[in-house]
Amino acid sequence: MDESVFHHLYETYHRDVFNFLTYLTKDRQLAEDLSHEVYVKAIPAYSSFERRSSEKTWLFSIAKNVSIDHFRKTAVRARHADQFFDWDTREVAASSKTPEQEAIEQEEMRTVIDLLDGCTLDQRLVIVMRYVNDLSIAETAEALGWTAGKVKTAQHRALKKLRTAISTAEPGKEAHHG
Repeated sequence: MDESVFHHLYETYHRDVFNFLTYLTKDRQLAEDLSHEVYVKAIPAYSSFERRSSEKTWLFSIAKNVSIDHFRKTAVRARHADQFFDWDTREVAASSKTPEQEAIEQEEMRTVIDLLDGCTLDQRLVIVMRYVNDLSIAETAEALGWTAGKVKTAQHRALKKLRTAISTAEPGKEAHHG
């Protein structure tokens, strides 16, 4: 494979792929390892990439498969893992937000990511692709190899679960400390 193709894919999509895997795994180092695995799988497959989808959704479908393989291999360990994303060292895109606004958004996102643990893997994939990576319903369906209807259903169920979890988590915060 032409090395320039690898550089193009990496330079164009690495941040998106890395962020996707980070939000799914809540582990920066693991996300880095898995993103390397995505490129290891993508490079030999690129010559057969038929361009029926965008490169981005094609890479996300590979990232999805790599993450599912990882979750399958570590299903038992993952249930007992208590690893959380290192939000303090998270790279954030330059923005005009105040540090206070950034902190509030990071706290809200951390709460949502923690609550995603109560969702199925399919629901987590949809929420991360739609709300973290800003993919459309169509792009998400393409990346997951699903129908748009299945994406909408998974999104609806995940949001319903998250709303329920948020409404029950709020009053109980004090109870966990005492």
